[in-house]
Amino acid sequence: MKLFFRCSGYLFSILCIFHFPELIQAESESSHPNIVIILSDDQAWNDYGFMGHDTIKTPALDKLASESAVFKRGYVPVSLCRPSLMTVITGLYPHQHKITGNDPPKGMNRQKLLKHVKQADCLPEMLGKIGYQSFQTGKWWEGNPSLAGFTSGMTHGDPSRGGRHGDRGLKIGREGMQPIYEFIDKCGQDPFFLWYAPFLPHTPHTPPQRLLEKYLSSDLPIELSYYYAMCEWFDETCGQLMNYLDEKGLSENTIVVYVTDNGWIQYVPETDQERQKMKRRFRYAPKSKRSPYDGGVRTPIMFRWPGKIKPAEYDTLVSSIDIAPTLLAAVGLKPTKEMQGIDLLEVMRQGGKTKRDALFGDIYEHDMVDIDDPASSLKYRWCVQGDWKAIFPGSRLKEEKVELYQITTDPFEQNNLVSKNPEKAKQLLKLTNRWWDADSR
Repeated sequence: MKLFFRCSGYLFSILCIFHFPELIQAESESSHPNIVIILSDDQAWNDYGFMGHDTIKTPALDKLASESAVFKRGYVPVSLCRPSLMTVITGLYPHQHKITGNDPPKGMNRQKLLKHVKQADCLPEMLGKIGYQSFQTGKWWEGNPSLAGFTSGMTHGDPSRGGRHGDRGLKIGREGMQPIYEFIDKCGQDPFFLWYAPFLPHTPHTPPQRLLEKYLSSDLPIELSYYYAMCEWFDETCGQLMNYLDEKGLSENTIVVYVTDNGWIQYVPETDQERQKMKRRFRYAPKSKRSPYDGGVRTPIMFRWPGKIKPAEYDTLVSSIDIAPTLLAAVGLKPTKEMQGIDLLEVMRQGGKTKRDALFGDIYEHDMVDIDDPASSLKYRWCVQGDWKAIFPGSRLKEEKVELYQITTDPFEQNNLVSKNPEKAKQLLKLTNRWWDADSR
């Protein structure tokens, strides 16, 4: 009897192929795509070949860009890694998910912060409900990755064993890609979600000698040589990941998302004497990491999904808060009511057009003041609308003034125009207060 049903099943399958091909196509189209999120760590928005850098070589990411929808005016709301990563995984602004800094107040147990990731709806958890396997690698601050719904991960997150911002996970990329390959192979036919957030090009700047030699030059400060080589090293690992997807025949059914957690401008000492006095050889310059300037919050954001997303470049203002709702839409899930981002798949279908008028962000202290009150640690809010960007210091920074830049013609924010355009600054402040009025909490 079992043999009869088995043979009948085979016969039915053959009949479907020849007489009902649309059934086979429908089944294929209904399968959920794999998802890969690639997160650069401490890299400026223009430090790529496809973004116009004339020295740094990024052939793998250049190729990915040529196959993707590329939003060149992408932003993260905050220029510090932990809150920025939390935004990607939840689709929420820092003042919503309440992870506003890298560390709690001095003396507080780090484990107390983990309540916030437990309370949030995170992508791995949501995807897991429809059958996704998920794997965390690289940077991860929120304890054991299982708290966010990852089914597996490299990080253990135990402070007693050195867990803080990734521990064992920080080996990915720097020490090879094998854990990722093994995860992909184990998934079999199950859809997967991969978090690739290597500790690259982040300090320590220790690139392979073969890459460093490409950038050593009498015309280039040594600090830049090391940093540029780190950017290319990161690019190489991205290429290895893309090649593995190709080798396994997975690229066609995989959405690849690219974003950086925050910007970085390599500080270069003005004199050899200053260089010798520096305690840390490699550190970031002003107007980059931890700042409200584009050097800290701007990033290219890319989506590749062969056959579903048409390669194109857009000047549309987009944010990392859009990543979660876009991915949820791609797999047939709805965003949570707290998510303020938009579905970028729909933006692509509209040729880059969107009804959203402005982008916003919030910058905080590195160490939180009150882990339950985001406004207590607030330093700046910022707003970009069209050609304009405004920076509004928080009430804690009493000596600082509002800044206003025509960001499309002054991308490095050199010319503060607030005194010449006070009404524009006021208009952007109204928009920002409508988004989040931190003083009226």
